[in-house]
Parts: sequence; structure tokens; C-alpha cells
Amino acid sequence: MEPTKTVLEKIVIKPDSAPIASVIWLHGLGADGNDFAPIVPALNLPKNLPIRFVFPHAPMQAVTINNGYIMRAWYDIVSFEVDKHADEKGIQQSIANVSELIEREEQLGIPSDKIILAGFSQGSVIALTTGLTYPKPLAGIIALSGYLPFADQVMAKATVNKQIPIFLGHGTEDPVVPFFLGQATHQVLTQHHYPVAWHSYAIPHSVCLEEIGDIVEWIKTILAK
Repeated sequence: MEPTKTVLEKIVIKPDSAPIASVIWLHGLGADGNDFAPIVPALNLPKNLPIRFVFPHAPMQAVTINNGYIMRAWYDIVSFEVDKHADEKGIQQSIANVSELIEREEQLGIPSDKIILAGFSQGSVIALTTGLTYPKPLAGIIALSGYLPFADQVMAKATVNKQIPIFLGHGTEDPVVPFFLGQATHQVLTQHHYPVAWHSYAIPHSVCLEEIGDIVEWIKTILAK
């Protein structure tokens, strides 16, 4: 049975002029859309690049490794073995929910190929799996401190986004999603000939100013096409 699309609550930050693109940014486990909303002024994007930013809140659900504690999560985490713990059914539900957000941006006049999916940690997993398998062309994917579970299955489902540009960023000191998982994700994407901008930073499970600067330059390049 296909998952039913859910309309997610979200924070929307609009530019001063009519947007030419949208970024849908997905937070990590236990956070919400407020977590990355402050990044918009930090990006300091040029006035001639008006972008609407959408920061959805993941649904509240029980998380197994946290003793069933209910928190915002894009999918359940069932094991402390981070490369094995992904809840496939939950991921599929989140893909459906993020697809609804993409469709909503299209309804507001943004073509799909001007929509970027971004995510941190759990949000990175959903940004990657949604972006790679989405049935319409997207502008790109920003995946920070995450990884790609079920990579073979995801690659098999990829159609129009087989060449989607991807920004991968990961901290070399990450104790939550180990750096080797970011490296493995980079390797599998390059093996499948995706144009990947791979960046590593001497940080833990977080985002740094250098990374923000690299993201800005990447967004400018992607949306200039």
C-alpha cells in the first residue's frame, strides 16, 4: 500500500521580491523547522537570487532507541547501528510528505527544476532518498551529516534525477552519524556518476560557517543554470 501524503506544518521565509526558486530544508531527529530557519540570513544570498525557504516540522512519533519517547522524527530509529537502523516504511512515508511539499511549491509557481531539497542528519536521509527518486527534475540536493540507506534500492528507482547535482557535507569528528557513512555515500553516488560536491569539515554533528559559505556558492552555481 502506498503511503498517504500528509500536509506538514512548516515555517516559510519569503524573499523581498517574487521567488525564482525554493529550498525545502529538513531538520534532524528531535528538532523542528525552527532549527535551521536562522540559516537564511546567515546565507546572505544576493538580492538577485530571491529564494523561498520552507522548513517543515517532522511528525511526532515514538523513537525506538529513545525508549519509545515521542518526538519529531522523519522515521523511527530501531538500532544503534547507524548504518542498519533505518525504518524503511517510515522513510517512504516521509518521502510522500516531502513530495507534497514539492507539489505545493509548484502550485505557487516554482518549477520543480528550481526546487532544492536540503536536510541535516535524519533530514539528509530524506532529502537524498526523495530527491534521487522524485519523478520530476529537481534543482539539487543538499545533504549534511547524513547518509544514504538502502542505496541499491534507491538507485534502482532513480529516473529523471539520475544526474541531479548534490552537495554532501560531513564533519570528520561526527559521533552521531560517523564520517565513514558520509564517505560511503559519496562513493556510491560517484560510482553512479552523480555530480557530487563533497566537503568535509573538522566539526562534530553540526554545521559550521565554512560549510554555510560553501553551500551559498553551490546554490548560486546550481540556480544559475
